[in-house]
Amino acid sequence: MQIHYFCRMEMNKPSVIAIIPARYGSTRFPGKPLAMIAGEPMIWHVYRRAALALGEQNVWVATDDNRILEAITTRGGNALISSRPVDCGTDRCADALDQLPRRPDIVVNLQGDEPLIDPADINLLVNAMSDKSVDIATLARRFHPTEGFEALFDPGTPKVTFDSRHNALYFSRSIIPYVRDHDWKQWTTSADFHIHVGTYAFRTDVLSAIASLPPSPLEQAEKLEQLRWLEAGYRIRVALTANHSISVDTPDDLKRIQVK
Repeated sequence: MQIHYFCRMEMNKPSVIAIIPARYGSTRFPGKPLAMIAGEPMIWHVYRRAALALGEQNVWVATDDNRILEAITTRGGNALISSRPVDCGTDRCADALDQLPRRPDIVVNLQGDEPLIDPADINLLVNAMSDKSVDIATLARRFHPTEGFEALFDPGTPKVTFDSRHNALYFSRSIIPYVRDHDWKQWTTSADFHIHVGTYAFRTDVLSAIASLPPSPLEQAEKLEQLRWLEAGYRIRVALTANHSISVDTPDDLKRIQVK
């Protein structure tokens, strides 16, 4: 009986594929996915960490450039060229979904500029999707007061608030929540703040649907695409991680990376 039960659970387990969107052009760092770290392109480090979580057969790089494609395929990885011009990583994932050899239940959208992403965080996202009411899952981390008020105030670091079930209420480049009864110098020790990490998991039908949504007012104001999804009524579950991953936005960021 235990063996039959185990097999039935395995059969019902949702299929998951990670897609890593990677474009060659970048205003601040052209060719960023191919920047070398410890002798390998940055995009390959992201690929390998995703493979540790989901298995190599379940990881794909979606790119607009043959150089990135070859960097993955010559190392035995899976990669494809986008079939059309896209505006963002989420749209590139939606485009790639139609080219995959099999259609999964869940798509994890990984950032190609986070070579230190913890495989456990990828599984954390997938686990958050076990609640059937969740359309999208994303990562956030608690802001630590020692990081200082200036880091919290940085508009380049989006913040998120969520309800008691960890469903997102709002994302903002401003500080949320506003702590009314305390001087701003005391805010970091007077309330809990959470930094949005920006890695996502989508149900496949949701990913296809949001790719056709027009820009929303809040999205246009804050320049945060996840607000488009909230305004459209999708439920975004926030999974908390204790990891503080480093994204590579500039050549200077690259110098801080130490891949183990």
